[in-house]
Amino acid sequence: MLTLDKIYHASYVLKDVIRPTHIVKAPAITEDCEVYLKPENLQITGSFKVRGAGYKISQLSEEEKARGVIACSAGNHAQGVALAATKYGIKSLICLPDGAPISKVEATKGYGAEVCMVKGVYDDAYNEALRLRDEKNYTFIHPFDDDNVMAGQGTIGLEILNEMSDVDAVVGAIGGGGLMSGVACAIKNLNPNIKVYGVQAEGAPSMLESIKHGKPVCLDSVSTIADGIQVKAAGEHTFKYIQKYVDDIVTVSDDEISSAILKLIESQKMIAEGAGAAPLAAVMFNKLPVKGKKVVCIVSGGNIDVTILNRVIKRGLLKSGRQQTFCIELQDKPGQLVAVSKIIADRGANVISIHHERASEGTDITACYLRIVLETRNYEHVKEISDALTDAGFKLI
Repeated sequence: MLTLDKIYHASYVLKDVIRPTHIVKAPAITEDCEVYLKPENLQITGSFKVRGAGYKISQLSEEEKARGVIACSAGNHAQGVALAATKYGIKSLICLPDGAPISKVEATKGYGAEVCMVKGVYDDAYNEALRLRDEKNYTFIHPFDDDNVMAGQGTIGLEILNEMSDVDAVVGAIGGGGLMSGVACAIKNLNPNIKVYGVQAEGAPSMLESIKHGKPVCLDSVSTIADGIQVKAAGEHTFKYIQKYVDDIVTVSDDEISSAILKLIESQKMIAEGAGAAPLAAVMFNKLPVKGKKVVCIVSGGNIDVTILNRVIKRGLLKSGRQQTFCIELQDKPGQLVAVSKIIADRGANVISIHHERASEGTDITACYLRIVLETRNYEHVKEISDALTDAGFKLI
């Protein structure tokens, strides 16, 4: 069973394995509540997962260690298992879905593991890992549905309360549920008055659906930029602990997650992956009843692939009104572009790109289109420019 004693033991075992991640106050996130960050993106391997993997492997018998370990992961658990296995001199094989970020794949190899790429998502990698476990007699290290793994993750809860005993709420992402099972168990056993909230991606709400149905369910498909929580099925054990200890679960969209990633970069100079930014997204977009409260958001990981970071930032800019595209129908005569440019310049927007083309069939023969992309401050700024263009007689398409 997952117990407070086991979490305390994990904390003792891991003190020489993990890096301290002290709470950071983040006043720029929102004005509605006091936000603090538990920056596990700064942890060794860039994720909290090293805690659960490290404690689990430390508790294996000598016979289990001798067989070598196998794991499946979207990337972060893989790195935690690889690092812990190498530390204990154990062979490790990791099955990763073929869509896992390249940075996570290469980092896993760098920590000393052999990697097996599996077509599909996390659950497909999980099934392949079980097949190889049975075939090769490896010791399987589950990424979340294991009491020792959950106990390792629960050490985050102890650290939060040690640093900030007056916290009102703790928010963390849920994929399979290992992180929030451990964290919620620790916090609720020490102070049941503290609220604990879980956050899932709208495209992968497996634990939320399980809670609604009263039993673990498996989704037909999942899709989200938060690959760390892109899990089809909730764990059987984690489901029970989430059901018992977590006060509520909410979902956030990929656009909201992108906005949270951008906010962390700009206001905290901190890089988070999708799963790590999900709790911030829930707070930023008022998904939780935390107004006026002291809230700790667990930034669970920072292993975002730089090849998709640019796309995520762009989505974040669009979602927050920081970038806007206008398509304007003009009369094809001198001075039109000057008039549009003056309106934009007078209101302090910056032009990123501009494209001018003749109108298509079905419009006025003397019409043309101006497609212009602007850097803006927020949605109010976008509306100000839009209203000014309309007031000047321009037609927005």
